[in-house]
Amino acid sequence: MSKHTNPQAPSDPIVLGKLGSSYGIKGWLRVFSSTENTESIFDYQPWFIQRNGVWQHIEPEDWKSHNQDMIVKLKGVDDRDAANVLTNAEIVVDSSQLPELDGDDYYWKDLMGCRVVTTGGYDLGTVTDLMETGSNDVLVIKANLKDAFGMKERLVPFLDGQVIRKVDLTEKLIEVEWDPGF
Repeated sequence: MSKHTNPQAPSDPIVLGKLGSSYGIKGWLRVFSSTENTESIFDYQPWFIQRNGVWQHIEPEDWKSHNQDMIVKLKGVDDRDAANVLTNAEIVVDSSQLPELDGDDYYWKDLMGCRVVTTGGYDLGTVTDLMETGSNDVLVIKANLKDAFGMKERLVPFLDGQVIRKVDLTEKLIEVEWDPGF
């Protein structure tokens, strides 16, 4: 008789997607993936969700593409009511599972909290979010309280070589060619 142990809760959690509404009556759910290739979300295991502040391991039993959506059947979720409880839960894994990136590629999570400074030395603020616009990603920067230009937030395109001059993850610093008044 083998001893079944639950996987370790993520020590460095990262959200890879979200469970959507239930699909059908047998416990299937829609899945929204934040991975570059949407189906890659199933390559990262184990999955966790957080319910009432507690990590809960969830295990995909089966999945498939359906129309424009992807749907998943989770082990132990066998009817619509059980599936509905999980709607809108974020799918989380430990970030140690993510592959190493090379060159000028960065995970959004690594850019969060970085200080953004112009090539002229002006401190624009801190990265609080990133947005995907289709053509390029955009840094959402919370300006410093005493910003000389009265800005509260700045949106700066993440265009490597054009706007982005240097990213130093060790120093948590991003240098940009950008007009602080914009």
